Amino acid sequence: MLCPYRLEGKGKIVRIYEEIIEVINQRVAQGLLGTGSKLPSIRALSDELSCSKNSVIKAYQEMENRHLIYSVPKSGYYVVEDYSLRQKGHIENEKIDFLSAGPDKHSMPYLDFKHCINQAIDLYKEEMFSYSEIQGLRSLRLELAKHLQDLQVFTVPERIFVVTGSQQALHLFVSLPFPNGKNNICIEQPTHTGFIESLKHQNAVVYGIEVTKTGIDLHDLEQIFKQNSIKFFYITSRFHNPTGYSYSNAEKKKIVELAQQYDVYIVEDDYMGDLDFNLKQDPMFAYDTSGRVIYTKSFSKILLPGLRLGLTVIPDSMKEVFLQAKFAADLHTPVLTQGALEIYFKNGMFHAHIKKMREMYRNKGRLLQTAYRDHLPSSASFSGSLSGFYSTIELPYPLKAKHLIEHLMMESVYVDDVGKMYMPECKKENVIRLSVSQIEDDSISIGVQKIADSIRKLLKQRNMSI
Repeated sequence: MLCPYRLEGKGKIVRIYEEIIEVINQRVAQGLLGTGSKLPSIRALSDELSCSKNSVIKAYQEMENRHLIYSVPKSGYYVVEDYSLRQKGHIENEKIDFLSAGPDKHSMPYLDFKHCINQAIDLYKEEMFSYSEIQGLRSLRLELAKHLQDLQVFTVPERIFVVTGSQQALHLFVSLPFPNGKNNICIEQPTHTGFIESLKHQNAVVYGIEVTKTGIDLHDLEQIFKQNSIKFFYITSRFHNPTGYSYSNAEKKKIVELAQQYDVYIVEDDYMGDLDFNLKQDPMFAYDTSGRVIYTKSFSKILLPGLRLGLTVIPDSMKEVFLQAKFAADLHTPVLTQGALEIYFKNGMFHAHIKKMREMYRNKGRLLQTAYRDHLPSSASFSGSLSGFYSTIELPYPLKAKHLIEHLMMESVYVDDVGKMYMPECKKENVIRLSVSQIEDDSISIGVQKIADSIRKLLKQRNMSI
């Protein structure tokens, strides 16, 4: 059996697990292993290469951290898509995608969820393909009530509604009558485009409050509540899209107090609360004793977007009107995916998956913030946190986002224009959004360096033309 290290020319030490990784690299390059191929078992590779099982385990763990392979419990390790293009050394020539904002496609639990779907069909049989409860499967709502306790959301299954993605609930809230009898809506500016489109489509009267890298001005929020007959305030309490901002417990508590004082409901979007590694952070729902915080969350960004599954916790005073609106929208959310999600929770798969996702995005967030500090010119400001998907860069005057985006495309770097996430009267044209959700760790610093270089180059061109 080989020792964990060997000497190579002039005393250079090479870790055995790195040699194992290189062996796998060569097999992929030669076409011996392709996308979805199962790797040799730990025992088999240990015997083949005459090394310890611990060395193979370390190699496989390192490759999984680099998103080159993925593990399936009780089955083994498998090759991810585009492995050969993702090996270190090819990164300089790759597309650097800060634009895409879905979950990391190499970390989505396809096989686990496939197993749960098959189990759901076997368990529920014809119930899976029949009309069902408008509010969602009660058995799933029982599991969701247990899960929400981990997020400091204590409620009963009778108040939980399963929705076809949290966007469905948000869209319905815009037109629904609320118990306070008010009609206008307050939103953060910027906010995600899905809700912006819902507001436009339904001709809602909307008041915006700016979200900066340090949050919102609570005095301004109070004036909006006081003067504008606000039905509800839509707010993303953690990992705001697009800035990445998370409110402190003190801020959340104060916002709830203002809502109670001025008879305003809060629609709290906690779409990525599961990713919060700070277990001392609470949702606004935890500070509400009056039933005016409506809690919503989605499983799109942390699980599988195509499932279109979310939930909302409705106050008793609005249950009937929301039930009618949900029925009019789609009768009920697809039962097959509900049943599969229930089993996913019961089997402990969700807990294991989210633990992995939380650490992965925490690491990506750290790398991004470090890259900002190391590379961006002082005239550009940035937002974001050490977790979650999003952050923004505000460009120095007179640069506009669209010009930088065009320039970066020639460098194979892709970012998003935040302009479309504003209402017309609040619009800014000099802010870009970066998402780290689908980008390799090794590409983050390279991408930010290219963004910084492009900002400096465009500023220089602008100064020379004046």
